[in-house]
Amino acid sequence: MSPVELGFDLRDQHHLSKALSQASQVRIFRRIQAVLLVAEGRSFAEAAQITALSLRSVYNLVNRYLQSHQVDSLHDLPHPGRPQAAACITPSRILREVQHSPLRLGYRTTVWTVAILAQHLSQLYQCSISARTLRRRMKQIGLECKRPRYVYSEKDPHRAQKKGRLSAN
Repeated sequence: MSPVELGFDLRDQHHLSKALSQASQVRIFRRIQAVLLVAEGRSFAEAAQITALSLRSVYNLVNRYLQSHQVDSLHDLPHPGRPQAAACITPSRILREVQHSPLRLGYRTTVWTVAILAQHLSQLYQCSISARTLRRRMKQIGLECKRPRYVYSEKDPHRAQKKGRLSAN
């Protein structure tokens, strides 16, 4: 099919040529170039080969452009991204729970570990959160995750002998 039969006119070629010269991103440049090649009379397959896009992409780009005749329609649409895991566990809730003693809450430790805190928050708010996600969030709010240091209240009675400080006679 000719460009006119597809729905292109001379203004489209002018707008696409101007946009092509102003494109700053390679991704946008290739899209505009593919549509411009079709508007100039090249086949879809030829445009796909020249721009290294798939044939389906070229068809989609041309259709998107012809619906509005706006170069902006070739730009990326916003990507919302992956939804946040455990959205109900907010920084203020993390800070509030860190201030409580885990021993008083029934845990057999005096300090929070990330794994124990993740388990506690998951149970408390009925929302699953992994230790890795919790560690990332704690870092974002300025909390450091350090391993607990255990201090023994009694020294080993044979410590001096082991260190070689006990003389025989």
